[in-house]
Amino acid sequence: MVAAHTSHSSSSGEWIACLDKRPLERSSEDVDIIFTRLKEVKAFEKFHPNLLQQICLCGYYENLEKGITLFRQGDIGTNWYAVLTGSLDVKVSDTSNHQDAVTICTLGIGTAFGESILDNTPRHATIVTREYSELLRIEQKDFKALWEKYRQYMSGLLTPPYGVMEASSNNDRLPDKDSMSSSALCQVSKNCNKVPSEKILRAGKILRNTILSRAPHMIRDRKYHLKTYRQCCVGTELVDWMMQQSTCVHSRTQAVGMWQVLLEEGVLNHVDQEHHFQDKYLFYRFLDDEREDAPLPTEEEKKECDEELQDTMLLLSQIGPDAHMRMILRKPPGQRTVDDLEIIYEELLHIKALSHLSTTVKRELAGVLIFESHPKAGTVLFNQGEEGTSWYIILKGSVNVVIYGKGVVCTLHEGDDFGKLALVNDAPRAASIVLREDNCHFLRVDKEDFNRILRDVEANTVRLKEHDQDVLVLEKVPAGNRVSNQGNSQPQHKYIVMSGTPEKILEHFLETMRPEATLNEATDSVLNDFIMMHCVFMPNSQLCPALMAHYHAQPSQGTEQEKMDYALNNKRRVIRLVLQWAALYGDLLQEDEAAMAFLEEFYVSVSDDTRMIAALKEQLPELEKIVKQVSEESKAPQKKHKVLLQLFNTSDDRAQKRQPIRGSDEVLFKVYCMDQTYTTIRVPVSSSVKEVISAVADKLGSGEGLIIVKMSSGGEKVVLKPHDVSVFTTLSVNGRLFACPRDQFDSLAPLPEQEGPSTGTVGTFELMSSKDLAHQMTIYDWELFNCVHELELIYHTFGRHNFKKTTANLDLFLRRFNEIQFWVVTEICLCSQLSKRVQLLKKYIKIAAHCKEYKNLNSFFAIIMGLSNVAVSRLSLTWEKLPSKFKKIYAEFESLMDPSRNHRAYRLTVAKLDPPIIPFMPLLIKDMTFTHEGNKTFTDNLVNFEKMRMIANTVRTVKFCRSQSFNPDAALTNKNHQDVRSYVRQLNVIDNQRTLSHMSHRLELRRA
Repeated sequence: MVAAHTSHSSSSGEWIACLDKRPLERSSEDVDIIFTRLKEVKAFEKFHPNLLQQICLCGYYENLEKGITLFRQGDIGTNWYAVLTGSLDVKVSDTSNHQDAVTICTLGIGTAFGESILDNTPRHATIVTREYSELLRIEQKDFKALWEKYRQYMSGLLTPPYGVMEASSNNDRLPDKDSMSSSALCQVSKNCNKVPSEKILRAGKILRNTILSRAPHMIRDRKYHLKTYRQCCVGTELVDWMMQQSTCVHSRTQAVGMWQVLLEEGVLNHVDQEHHFQDKYLFYRFLDDEREDAPLPTEEEKKECDEELQDTMLLLSQIGPDAHMRMILRKPPGQRTVDDLEIIYEELLHIKALSHLSTTVKRELAGVLIFESHPKAGTVLFNQGEEGTSWYIILKGSVNVVIYGKGVVCTLHEGDDFGKLALVNDAPRAASIVLREDNCHFLRVDKEDFNRILRDVEANTVRLKEHDQDVLVLEKVPAGNRVSNQGNSQPQHKYIVMSGTPEKILEHFLETMRPEATLNEATDSVLNDFIMMHCVFMPNSQLCPALMAHYHAQPSQGTEQEKMDYALNNKRRVIRLVLQWAALYGDLLQEDEAAMAFLEEFYVSVSDDTRMIAALKEQLPELEKIVKQVSEESKAPQKKHKVLLQLFNTSDDRAQKRQPIRGSDEVLFKVYCMDQTYTTIRVPVSSSVKEVISAVADKLGSGEGLIIVKMSSGGEKVVLKPHDVSVFTTLSVNGRLFACPRDQFDSLAPLPEQEGPSTGTVGTFELMSSKDLAHQMTIYDWELFNCVHELELIYHTFGRHNFKKTTANLDLFLRRFNEIQFWVVTEICLCSQLSKRVQLLKKYIKIAAHCKEYKNLNSFFAIIMGLSNVAVSRLSLTWEKLPSKFKKIYAEFESLMDPSRNHRAYRLTVAKLDPPIIPFMPLLIKDMTFTHEGNKTFTDNLVNFEKMRMIANTVRTVKFCRSQSFNPDAALTNKNHQDVRSYVRQLNVIDNQRTLSHMSHRLELRRA
């Protein structure tokens, strides 16, 4: 057994340092910090707060490298585990030889395992880390104590026999196949719930009473085809009415989903018992109106319903999208509309188990996926040894993986999949699958459809080979029936690049692009994907010579006229690509000597050719303009030697436009020593740690054995690697850089100045209007956002050090998010007066509302996340005194932060906005990281261009958000807001969660 090392990596958060303490040494602030982190982890999302608090007191942190065996099948267990990051393989062997073990599934983020320690039974499987993973570990004695004290909370959360699974819970063994008869397997759930939940029952009553109060004509007897339908509403009228009642309803599709919630639970019924709510002239009846003597609401009930309506709309808007998705998935595949397929496809983009599949396969799956739901825990989905007939993906709930004689070997959760191996290998099921909880939802792909999709994909795949090796893989996809300007029908299919060598991908795009000056949008998009992503697999040092070679290429066959035509079109294509490439890179070209030399050489070649080939003259002016612009700017002395005296200086009150930071810009920066003195160095922003050490050594007179350390205000220290770049801009809000010999690392301590302010600024900014504050914040945020180059997102995702490029502008924009978040927490925790704290809550909610109005979603989310920080959210006396109106607004804002279904609430909101938009940047980064980590960059030594396309598509969101320039509100801009402008640009904050939690506890003691 390989021992796991429990020392946390230096790059981990403060909560890990708290977990590394002995349980008896953990303070209440430590527990708060751990609790804040763990409540965001999927494994603990259903845990009662009291239980989670106890886990914070007794849990330990472990991190394991790839390939570490946590324990082996047959070992007696000593710990329970939950997966925080990474994944682990579950391996089972029928023999005593561990080499015979087969992987039956993978445990991802949010899964937990090891409950067998409750009765000392041997481990049923071997667990091996699939990648670098972080785990929470609870020792046996502590886990048993938790079980004894919190059995009522834990029984529904653990795998059987300890959790609730079957009526008879003798043990978790499955002695024979008969005990798991397939008769227990429920069929696809077609019927809706017949017993509505209290919440939805109340929601239906509020909507019915409000309609009777405000629009009584909507509920009446209706005649159709000589038949009378009592007390009915019409689908289209219900959708119209709902859209008029609340700002949280953005579209008819959303309203349909909200009514579908009521239909699923039987609170609203179609007169002919159809299960899909439709935005059509169809009749629907509320449950209360099924009775002939249904009473009308009293005046008191009408008043109550008016008060509760917005909360009801908010509830339905949160759960409506899932109901709408279930409605679509319940339709037979042949009845799904184009819009239905697009909605399913959008959902599939964010499912972990499908992240590695191509766009074509996901679109094919959208047409064949079947929704399957089962109401009761203990239901057997399929048995070990049975023929594999379907592949499943968990949409909601969890299942246990059970093996005869071994019992429950692991649990799978939302986003995990199972059953695919049996289809791929045409082998019997390796394990049985049993529902772990009630009301589980699945997506199912049947074997016939699964095999057809694989066959179709292969049949539509074209492989270009050289020397018996694939060099380009294309996929044939529908192009859509478009008609050209000349009235000619375009081809019904096109070929898209799936993978290839960099040279062949470039060659393919040059051969297939049109040489005309104006390209159609689809071609532009495909070409932009290559131009944007080529730095990952074909840096400029390779691309520039390749483009020059293509430009001068001459055909070896054909008539003289054919050769001339080919050469002309080829040159025009290369010029088009170079123009788009230069346009995307813009100022960044100045930092690349090879690119600059290429541009000048290329311009000379094209200029020479125009003397012989007149057709090239139309493209020359545009090329000349770009070359001159880049060349002149790079030679301008103020551009070349721009020095940033204070990199994070935001107090510059001049009205000039903020300029993007470039890697060649120089920065004057303080680097501190162990005795807390400092030396000021002057180096380029893009300097590596090695170069920073050299600059520090020059100032100190000696650099032997020096290391550079990032120090947070909380004392968290990170030793930077020699090749790291962007060292100045990746510091935390109050972070500092230290230089010291390696043997003095443990003695480093934060500077007093890193602690942040000791008094709040409420006296200053309470006099400023919320709208003015939000407006000035948006102006500044737009400046920061506008400076971020699209390529910085790619450098950030794939690793700055791989490109030796800085991401300074992106770093500062992300840092601004944290700054605003901590500003909210700091001001509230520094306010000792209860009444003032309540006023602060109101102020921040109003500022957030105005930020949302200005489409500044980055600051909007930063403020809401600041208000939900544990140091603020625990101040129950303060929140109790907040007026109910503000509580409702905050609840609506908080619902937009709901991370479920991959932040669907946020995505639905953004989809309705027109640019300019300042997006929630951390989520964009998360999307790109999800795609990057879920897909290999190279497959079989070929560039995975499908991955490049997906990442480029996310980056295009930034381009869309900035496609219209932000024009500040003239009425607000003309006022003298210098004090507000200065205030929002130099926020002084405490960014130490421990300090903030301690201050919060002094304001309001923990309630018993």
